[in-house]
Amino acid sequence: MPVSRTFLLPALLAATLGGCAVGDAMKKDVPSAYEAFDSANTYSRSFDHSPSQACEAARRALLSQGFVVGRAETDVVEARKYFQQSESHEQVEFRAVCMPQTRGDQQTLVFVNAVQDRYALRKSNTNASLGVSALGSLSLPIGSSDDSLVKVASETLQDPNFYKRFFSVLERFLPEQIERPTKPAAATQPQPLLFPVLQYAQPAPAAELPVEKEAEPPRPAPL
Repeated sequence: MPVSRTFLLPALLAATLGGCAVGDAMKKDVPSAYEAFDSANTYSRSFDHSPSQACEAARRALLSQGFVVGRAETDVVEARKYFQQSESHEQVEFRAVCMPQTRGDQQTLVFVNAVQDRYALRKSNTNASLGVSALGSLSLPIGSSDDSLVKVASETLQDPNFYKRFFSVLERFLPEQIERPTKPAAATQPQPLLFPVLQYAQPAPAAELPVEKEAEPPRPAPL
């Protein structure tokens, strides 16, 4: 028995330390927050239409899905939608930004982002106070509970299918007629001179002198 107990204690100690080491390694491998910055176009799409047409289509797409639009401009659309479960409340804030395309044949680049906030119902107990003229104010155990929503989580939605479905609805509301930006007229500029020409002041014209008439010769007297 003493021999077996001698071998058993180190084995248990090694197993315990090994389990702790594995648990610590698993905790280190799972980060709490990270950003991949990959090249996927989950949050953006390019369209042939103008930025104002794309944002108007985004506004109509959000309205068709039950969102409440709080801001709608020619380049930005913001909307919100509420969800209620048993004891939790969720809301999704959606934002779409329409910007001119910097390269390529298409005009507009639409960036989208959705943030989901989660609220939980919390109860707070309050005691009732009773005022007595002789004794003053007394705090009685008879109280009331007030329910209030408290934000417990906030997360950016990263599901590619969620944004893919939104862009599919947006394309349905794009108009058939595409607005094209008007090209600015080319300004006529004078051709540069190869050799500079000095400009001299022109002399003022001289005043014209009156012309004197020649005197006629005397006529002979008649005979």
